[in-house]
Amino acid sequence: MFIENAYTNSETSIVKECYQNEVILDKTIFYPIGGGQPGDTGTFKWGNKEAKIINTYSNQDNSIVHIVDESDPIPTSGESIDISIDWEKRYLHMRMHTGLHLLGSILKYGVTGGNISASKSRLDFDMEDAVDKEYVNAELEKLVDADHPISSSWITQEDLQNNPEMIRTMSVRPPSNAEKIRLVKIGNIDLQPCGGTHVNSTAEVGKIRLGKVEKKGKRNRRVNIELGD
Repeated sequence: MFIENAYTNSETSIVKECYQNEVILDKTIFYPIGGGQPGDTGTFKWGNKEAKIINTYSNQDNSIVHIVDESDPIPTSGESIDISIDWEKRYLHMRMHTGLHLLGSILKYGVTGGNISASKSRLDFDMEDAVDKEYVNAELEKLVDADHPISSSWITQEDLQNNPEMIRTMSVRPPSNAEKIRLVKIGNIDLQPCGGTHVNSTAEVGKIRLGKVEKKGKRNRRVNIELGD
């Protein structure tokens, strides 16, 4: 459900499968770890019971698996439960993820890696040049202030093969067995395949600035970003 609406932070679901401390639901708002973005955490509630979800991942069957804290009870198959995510953390991840797309629209180099967290996030660029932090910070501020709308759409594998320039990440490519590929569009400044969660406009990113810039090799610059708050 996070694909269609990243702002949904609570929902009612039915338990499909349980194995030890892992639970699969009929539908979920929990984002599974992947693409550099952490898996969501949150809570399950049913009857007078409550369980903490400490991580979420996607298994080999592409089912989203919720990991329950081992000290908490486990719901049973067929039960209706109320689920909720740690919204404060998720929203920081959404702002950060969009911020990394903005960074990539300024530094137009291939991306060799990346990671998102609530406190800082980074992209690794295939570049030899030094990073002009003052220029990049000024450009980030402009993009945020411009309040560009953010939307998503779907294309086929054939469409992607016909437009290979859409793929910015050199280390991770969209799954080749997927029938449809999700694109995230930021105004007219960025368009690329992405399965992560994003805010609805660049203004929601808020104050953003470069953190440490590290030289990790002749052709690798690790660029960190931080949110102003």
